[in-house]
Amino acid sequence: MTMNNNDKFNKTVTIPNPLYQSLEGRYFVGQTETIRLGKGKYAWGGLINPSNSNVDLFVNAFTISNHSNEPIIAQIWFNPIIIGKSMISDKVTPADTALSPLPRPKVQLKFAELINWVPKKGVNAFQRIVPPQSTLSSDEDGKFIFPPNGSFVLFLVSPNLEIVKAEIAFGWFEKKVITL
Repeated sequence: MTMNNNDKFNKTVTIPNPLYQSLEGRYFVGQTETIRLGKGKYAWGGLINPSNSNVDLFVNAFTISNHSNEPIIAQIWFNPIIIGKSMISDKVTPADTALSPLPRPKVQLKFAELINWVPKKGVNAFQRIVPPQSTLSSDEDGKFIFPPNGSFVLFLVSPNLEIVKAEIAFGWFEKKVITL
């Protein structure tokens, strides 16, 4: 087969969805402060999609760092009722920092430590054991989707009689809700 200069090739480039979402200014990463739990007290960190956000939340990844010498349990909750006082993390950034102006997420990364209550309602979808002095990572590829007023929460439990420290981090993207 001979080709001449008039023949054209179609070029296709495939990029991973998280990179595409980042280039579009819709991918964010963030973490909690160091949170404490143990001695019968719990901690949590989560992505909370406010009722007026007008975006769907797509959970792409999460990590849990356990700084203790004992394992801790991470319960993964879908849409639990969050009671008590929580804090909003200021350790959140768009993944593409070359954009100007920088996009701001509508979803909030919240957390609480040394709490007495356990989640209500919602679904404890699964749980993971976080080994001592390690970080557990999970890539979810955006398959966990939460509409406005939904939430994805990692609830930490320590069987320890001492106070332990941990951090929770997330990667997520947001897409505007399409109304028909």
